Amino acid sequence: MINNTNNSGSILLVEDEENLHEALKLNLEMEGYSVTSSFDGNKALQAVEQEYFDLIIMDIMLPELDGISVTERIRILNIDTPVLILSAKNATSDKVAGLKKGADDYLTKPFDLEELMLRVEKLILKNRKLQVRENISDEYTFGDNHILFNAQEATTWNKQKIDLSKKETMLLKLLIENKNEVVTREKILQVVWGYNVYPATRTIDNFILNFRKYFERDSRSPQYFHSVRGVGYKFTE
Repeated sequence: MINNTNNSGSILLVEDEENLHEALKLNLEMEGYSVTSSFDGNKALQAVEQEYFDLIIMDIMLPELDGISVTERIRILNIDTPVLILSAKNATSDKVAGLKKGADDYLTKPFDLEELMLRVEKLILKNRKLQVRENISDEYTFGDNHILFNAQEATTWNKQKIDLSKKETMLLKLLIENKNEVVTREKILQVVWGYNVYPATRTIDNFILNFRKYFERDSRSPQYFHSVRGVGYKFTE
């Protein structure tokens, strides 16, 4: 069996067959993963909306809401967590339907446990690589603004020098690494604040407002820092 000690992550396991669920949960936890259990489609969707996961393992035949529908709704919400479907349906048309609705991988039952663990590891590693779009150096300049990440300092367009908090620096770096792309609120809270269960907070909004005060010539008509209603935030250059 694969040793994932250095690659552990959080997994949402959505499977209504209790014996199989418990067996999978036990084996995943033995490999170092943190596992959250869900036994029906609606509960799975609620969990995904409230927590960050590195991977979702999804059965198709579920009470309340089937796994394909859950996967489709997750993608509509712009949540890009990888989804590995487990299903007794092995027809090519079923696999194609699952992948078209947003699944990243499809494994038919019965399956080999070691193969499952390998696919889990590969999907989590791939997801983590995709989260960092662009590696940026210690210094970054946009417009007439200049940031020193390691020193947690910035010089603004009007030559004002400011000290940045650690969280401000981390959020700036995350947004700039993903420039011109929307970064979801969930991803920001996980990466910058380390929240696993997200509180109701305007924390990120307040940070974005501060960035506009620092770096925008007209904070009411921002050029760089944008809020995308209901989705997340974007740095545009």
